[in-house]
Amino acid sequence: MTFVERFALRSDEQKEAAARARRLVEERQLEVVRIGFPDQHGLLRGKTMVAGELESAFANGVGITSSLFAKDTANRTVFPVWTRGGGFGLEAFEGAGDVLMIPDPATFRVLPWTPKTGWLLADVYLPDGRPLPYATRHIYRDALSRLAAAGYDYVAGLEVEFHVFRLQSDRMAPEDSGQPGKPPPVSILTHGYQYLSELRFDQLEPVLEDLRREIVALGLPLRSVESEYGPSQAEFTFAARGGLGPADDMVLFRSAVKQICRRRGLHATFMCRPQIPNVMSSGWHLHQSLKDRRNGANAFMPVREGELLSETGRHFLGGLLQHARASSVFTTPTLNGYKRFRPHSLAPDRAVWGHDNRGVMLRALGGAGDAATRLENRAGEPAANPYLYMASQVLAGLDGIERGLDPGPSADAPYETKAEPLPRSLGEAVAALRESTFFREKLGAAFVDYLLTIKEGEIARFQAEVTDWEQREYFEMY
Repeated sequence: MTFVERFALRSDEQKEAAARARRLVEERQLEVVRIGFPDQHGLLRGKTMVAGELESAFANGVGITSSLFAKDTANRTVFPVWTRGGGFGLEAFEGAGDVLMIPDPATFRVLPWTPKTGWLLADVYLPDGRPLPYATRHIYRDALSRLAAAGYDYVAGLEVEFHVFRLQSDRMAPEDSGQPGKPPPVSILTHGYQYLSELRFDQLEPVLEDLRREIVALGLPLRSVESEYGPSQAEFTFAARGGLGPADDMVLFRSAVKQICRRRGLHATFMCRPQIPNVMSSGWHLHQSLKDRRNGANAFMPVREGELLSETGRHFLGGLLQHARASSVFTTPTLNGYKRFRPHSLAPDRAVWGHDNRGVMLRALGGAGDAATRLENRAGEPAANPYLYMASQVLAGLDGIERGLDPGPSADAPYETKAEPLPRSLGEAVAALRESTFFREKLGAAFVDYLLTIKEGEIARFQAEVTDWEQREYFEMY
């Protein structure tokens, strides 16, 4: 028996999808297939297989080194992989041993920007057939299963801001490499500061049209393409989807945008606040609702006129507020992302909600008779791992439903309302997650400690650096 058969890792729908993928490979005369998985940072890693190896990959997976799960954002290994248990307490991780990528046939696509290339997203398993406990797609799937057991399906739509700059240099001298390497010098494509101006959009249109065409060709549910407020800043929005779909869409979208732009002499970044003069921060606003599994109705839509949310919606909202500080590591996982949380800035600085108010953390939209009734979380940054971001929302919201949590009154003056502040730094967010018994229970203490180890490693590296601010402040004075 194959590995997939032995551990029953493929549904009937996936078997049909695998057959369609094989036909497409043959009909389109594809030569290679990229097989990748979303790592702990929500970035795609994997291998490129010749098309003739696809059948073997479907049957027995593709081996990859487990040490990929031991790396921080600089690709530095922060766990002692040469010790017993590899620093994880897992035998498979000792000595950077192999784990297996098992492709999900339902994700198969043909990449439009590179010739004769297919693409598959994979789940990662241990050699004994168990899901790898640190693989975030498994974690999100588990959260969705808990929600389904309670009678609901999760639905999410994406609103993603990012920057596109013109590359001035590839910076490929040997001394430019490293962990991390030197960032490239760039110039802006527009001056910005004319929000939704047709003039600014037209300046960006040649780039945005290239991206639009390729994103649609990938099959992603694109809704709109916009010129954002800041210089060289854009926003793409996507239609709501259920299950794993929106998280899969996000990792593919980010990777596609960066690849397409690089091939055109451009640099796209989903970093929240690049160190570019006059730049504006980018956010990732997550629109979310629940579907009642009994009748398919939007469980957030109220029945009575004048109400913003149903009782289920209010309790879900209460859960998101209750766990807002501890979930910040998931919504805003980088040191840079906390530069966005400023008062009076169209970004939240405290855990409050409001009706159609862009200063709050959670914005309620819709009402009685509106099947699109939803909650918009405005705290996320576009660099977030979408599987962890969405899992944190599902688990926190479900806790609110199960405990009947009341979100309290809406905040009409969000920057004046007394409420629990959001963390001001990644260190503060890490401390909040460390203290959270809720996420330790729902995600498992081992995973929480794993993620905290990676984040604390990043913080320690940052604190060891001498910044431009320190040099200006103290070098001459003292």
